[in-house]
Amino acid sequence: MSKLTHLNESGEAHMVDVGAKPVTARAAAAEGLIRMQPETLRLIMEGGHKKGDVLAVARVAGILAAKKTAELIPLCHAIPLSSVEIELTPDTAQSLVHARATARTQAQTGVEMEALTAVEIALLTIYDMCKAVDRGMTITDIRLLSKSGGRSGEWKREG
Repeated sequence: MSKLTHLNESGEAHMVDVGAKPVTARAAAAEGLIRMQPETLRLIMEGGHKKGDVLAVARVAGILAAKKTAELIPLCHAIPLSSVEIELTPDTAQSLVHARATARTQAQTGVEMEALTAVEIALLTIYDMCKAVDRGMTITDIRLLSKSGGRSGEWKREG
């Protein structure tokens, strides 16, 4: 197992110096889901929500969150994002919305945190917009699916 890179030799938190690393194309994909009552999902899908298009607002919120990741996570580097894509897919059989975010950059460090942050905030936005009708919604299964680029190369979740 590798050592934790955000701790210095004294065990203190510090920001990793990526200055000597080459700029490479990097990408990361993450996913998560929000479970809800069937009636809540129906409102979202039919556009019957008083606050407007829930999925459109959640998509924009996720993109904005990816762009602000370094402001939210203390030791995360601010990186230029070349793209952030967010897919929000309703599943009526399971009464949930599945979120998937893909972030891309040309940088000295990866975009895993940006992809994960985009998913989390998109799902939190759905919760926020629908909590008046369904406070029992559950956000779950947020995880990294894949990453590419950099010294460690490709990584893909199995299964």
